[in-house]
Amino acid sequence: MNHPLTVPAFEFTQGDSPLLISMPHSGLNLTAEVDAGLSKQAKILPDTDWYIPELYDFFTSLGVSCIKANYSRYVIDLNRPYDDKPLYESKTTGLFPDILFADSPVFNQGQEPGDAHKLFCKDQIWKPYHATIEQELARLKVKFGYAILFDAHSIAAQVPMLFEGTLPDFNWGTNEGKSCHESLANIATQIIQPHYTQVVNGRFKGGYITRQFGQPENNIHAIQLELSQATYLNEAVLKEGRYELDEQKLPVIKQQLKDIIEAVSLVRF
Repeated sequence: MNHPLTVPAFEFTQGDSPLLISMPHSGLNLTAEVDAGLSKQAKILPDTDWYIPELYDFFTSLGVSCIKANYSRYVIDLNRPYDDKPLYESKTTGLFPDILFADSPVFNQGQEPGDAHKLFCKDQIWKPYHATIEQELARLKVKFGYAILFDAHSIAAQVPMLFEGTLPDFNWGTNEGKSCHESLANIATQIIQPHYTQVVNGRFKGGYITRQFGQPENNIHAIQLELSQATYLNEAVLKEGRYELDEQKLPVIKQQLKDIIEAVSLVRF
């Protein structure tokens, strides 16, 4: 069975600094089979890491490499392992999500993608995305003696299925300190302006990408940021199921992110 991709699986831009930014959940494209089966609630792609490419669009000016997914996590979740082993003991979503963060079905009953489609997505989207990360980190390590991976995410401030209460603005994950040298997290957290809140290894400790590629013993360091969408989305229209940038919040959060990426890219190991 053929499942042609209407756009490339991802976009990759090579830079000339030791840093690679990964955006595995920014994609909005769907395959025909996934699109045909989505529930009404899933059609608006509520669990997307909305506007992450726009928030980090300064990366080229800093000479940073970047890989950005083009397909929605409902097609395949690039931040889950190939074998789909759970990353958290608490409730979560898998390689091929069947529930939304709102704890309702992703697909109408009986309209879930079949095994052939899933295998196609693993081979044509998941494998090349991860292979590109691996190759770029290897290239950066050869060039600089070390490499840094920054896995960029965002999430709604409140997701009762995943956590109680409201998330801090910046949620850092280093797999409990196993995915990077502590100096990387220290520099990232120290540059956060005081009007933002943050936590390290709270509800989010880093997904598969951070855990897989972060090998500080081999001088490859990985850190994940889950940014609260309350820092940049228009909350008034969010209640209507619309995802729009807040023009007042946007320049403030973009400057903060640029300061972070610049500082992280200058860390030496």
